[in-house]
Amino acid sequence: MDVGLVVYGPLDDRSGGYRYDLELVRGLRAAGDEVTVVSLPERSYRQRLRDNVSALRRLRDVDVDVLLQDELCHPSLAAVNSRLDDTPVVSIVHHLNSRETHPPWRQHLQQAIESRYLRSVDAFVFNSETTRETVAAVTDPNPNVVAYPAGDRFASDGVPLDDEEIRARAADGPLRVVTVGNLEPRKNVDGLLRALARTTGQWRLTVVGAAVDDRYERSLHALADELGVTDWVTFTGRLSDADLAATLRQSHLFALPSHYEGFGIAALEAMGFGLPALVSSAGGGSELVTHREDGFVVDPTDTSQITDAIAPLFRNRSRLVSHSLAARDRFAEHDTWDETSQTVRSFLTEFVANRE
Repeated sequence: MDVGLVVYGPLDDRSGGYRYDLELVRGLRAAGDEVTVVSLPERSYRQRLRDNVSALRRLRDVDVDVLLQDELCHPSLAAVNSRLDDTPVVSIVHHLNSRETHPPWRQHLQQAIESRYLRSVDAFVFNSETTRETVAAVTDPNPNVVAYPAGDRFASDGVPLDDEEIRARAADGPLRVVTVGNLEPRKNVDGLLRALARTTGQWRLTVVGAAVDDRYERSLHALADELGVTDWVTFTGRLSDADLAATLRQSHLFALPSHYEGFGIAALEAMGFGLPALVSSAGGGSELVTHREDGFVVDPTDTSQITDAIAPLFRNRSRLVSHSLAARDRFAEHDTWDETSQTVRSFLTEFVANRE
């Protein structure tokens, strides 16, 4: 099968959707498929809209059985798909941009553009049932497949951790919390900081992720200073896989109470290290985390919920151990990237055959 994939920028090992796309390409190629990656320029939203003409020219020259498109690229593709003749288009949807918070005028405009794009594709790959439901509110989501992201990229680092290491770590030092994701308002690191500052125990927070929004990054440093917790917070920027694995291994809790998250690959990866995952109720987090068993599902707008979930772990390390072991076991039950890729490949193979 000849497959095309449209992404913004280079297809590398960035977190989230890029990790999903990269692992899918690896899986398809390992199965013997030819995959052509078409990289569109990463630019401002307005400039991306102007790229529809150049994107059309480039995609008309791509001879494939099926064209995969990362839905993130929708501004550059909204007027393209209807002009691609007979090439079937399958959109990989991680989360909808229109579910994020924007000024009203921009929200309305982006919803219109994204809706036009979604109605222009022939089939979908969803990263969660929640994402499928959000698309179903816009257009018919069929045919589709839900293929959950995996978290086994750290298998060579001894993941999943064994009971002994998890138990020994739980008794060690202040509560070490880690959050992983691009620094942007949607990730709600500010809400996490406020919640931690309200606790009475000793803690350390490691914030891992590229500063994609400079203004937001500056506001986080200012907030930490305002709350008097600057010495307890470390901003690392983006880390290599080895350094990220080391950070996860020595942490106690993963926390990412995003305002919206389609699924949460970083949370799943952290669970492999025996970290209970505190995730948002806004999105697909509840499909991964069972509240108060292997983590916590909280309202991202309610700081007290985040505080109430974390506070008992300071004084009750046996509870931390219980949650940690359950998180590790939940990770072990989850599909691997090979299985996720096979799920998508089987869907694509059947889809192409039915089109023919």
